[in-house]
Amino acid sequence: MFIVLLKFSSNKGKAGQFMQGHNDWIKRGMDEGVFLLVGSLQPNLGGGILAYNTSLSNLQSRIGEDPFVVENVVSAEIMEITPAK
Repeated sequence: MFIVLLKFSSNKGKAGQFMQGHNDWIKRGMDEGVFLLVGSLQPNLGGGILAYNTSLSNLQSRIGEDPFVVENVVSAEIMEITPAK
Protein backbone atom coordinates (compact mmCIF):
# COMPACT_ATOMS: atom_id res chain seq x y z
CA MET A 1 0.00 0.00 0.00
CA PHE A 2 1.26 3.47 -0.82
CA ILE A 3 0.65 7.08 0.03
CA VAL A 4 1.40 9.48 -2.82
CA LEU A 5 1.87 13.16 -2.08
CA LEU A 6 1.49 15.49 -5.07
CA LYS A 7 2.80 18.82 -3.78
CA PHE A 8 2.43 21.96 -5.83
CA SER A 9 5.61 23.28 -7.44
CA SER A 10 6.49 26.70 -8.78
CA ASN A 11 4.32 25.92 -11.85
CA LYS A 12 1.16 25.72 -9.71
CA GLY A 13 -0.36 28.51 -11.82
CA LYS A 14 -0.54 26.14 -14.80
CA ALA A 15 -2.85 23.70 -12.97
CA GLY A 16 -5.96 24.94 -14.78
CA GLN A 17 -4.43 24.13 -18.17
CA PHE A 18 -3.91 20.48 -17.25
CA MET A 19 -6.80 19.88 -14.84
CA GLN A 20 -8.94 17.85 -17.26
CA GLY A 21 -6.06 15.52 -18.07
CA HIS A 22 -5.21 15.21 -14.37
CA ASN A 23 -8.84 14.38 -13.53
CA ASP A 24 -8.96 11.80 -16.34
CA TRP A 25 -5.74 10.27 -14.97
CA ILE A 26 -7.30 10.07 -11.47
CA LYS A 27 -10.47 8.48 -12.86
CA ARG A 28 -8.42 5.87 -14.70
CA GLY A 29 -6.57 5.01 -11.47
CA MET A 30 -9.87 4.66 -9.61
CA ASP A 31 -11.51 2.64 -12.41
CA GLU A 32 -8.52 0.27 -12.58
CA GLY A 33 -8.67 -0.35 -8.82
CA VAL A 34 -5.30 1.18 -8.00
CA PHE A 35 -6.43 4.40 -6.30
CA LEU A 36 -8.47 3.81 -3.17
CA LEU A 37 -8.73 7.43 -2.02
CA VAL A 38 -7.87 10.76 -3.63
CA GLY A 39 -8.10 14.14 -1.96
CA SER A 40 -6.61 17.58 -1.39
CA LEU A 41 -3.71 18.38 0.92
CA GLN A 42 -4.66 21.26 3.18
CA PRO A 43 -4.25 24.15 3.10
CA ASN A 44 -4.07 24.20 -0.72
CA LEU A 45 -0.76 22.30 -0.83
CA GLY A 46 -1.63 19.80 -3.57
CA GLY A 47 -3.15 16.34 -3.45
CA GLY A 48 -2.82 12.95 -1.83
CA ILE A 49 -3.57 9.44 -3.06
CA LEU A 50 -3.89 6.14 -1.24
CA ALA A 51 -2.85 3.44 -3.72
CA TYR A 52 -2.91 -0.35 -3.54
CA ASN A 53 -3.11 -3.43 -5.80
CA THR A 54 0.11 -2.34 -7.53
CA SER A 55 3.88 -2.58 -7.24
CA LEU A 56 6.18 0.33 -6.54
CA SER A 57 7.59 0.25 -10.07
CA ASN A 58 4.12 0.19 -11.66
CA LEU A 59 2.97 3.03 -9.39
CA GLN A 60 6.04 5.08 -10.30
CA SER A 61 5.21 4.61 -13.99
CA ARG A 62 1.58 5.56 -13.38
CA ILE A 63 2.56 8.69 -11.43
CA GLY A 64 4.91 9.64 -14.27
CA GLU A 65 1.88 9.74 -16.61
CA ASP A 66 -0.02 12.34 -14.56
CA PRO A 67 -0.16 15.55 -16.63
CA PHE A 68 0.48 17.53 -13.44
CA VAL A 69 3.74 15.62 -12.93
CA VAL A 70 4.71 15.79 -16.62
CA GLU A 71 4.18 19.57 -16.68
CA ASN A 72 5.86 20.11 -13.27
CA VAL A 73 2.67 21.46 -11.68
CA VAL A 74 3.36 19.08 -8.78
CA SER A 75 6.24 17.03 -7.48
CA ALA A 76 5.43 13.49 -6.43
CA GLU A 77 6.57 11.66 -3.33
CA ILE A 78 5.69 7.99 -2.85
CA MET A 79 5.75 6.39 0.59
CA GLU A 80 5.28 2.64 0.94
CA ILE A 81 3.36 1.31 3.94
CA THR A 82 3.28 -2.28 5.11
CA PRO A 83 -0.09 -2.58 6.83
CA ALA A 84 0.03 -4.33 10.17
CA LYS A 85 -3.42 -3.72 11.66
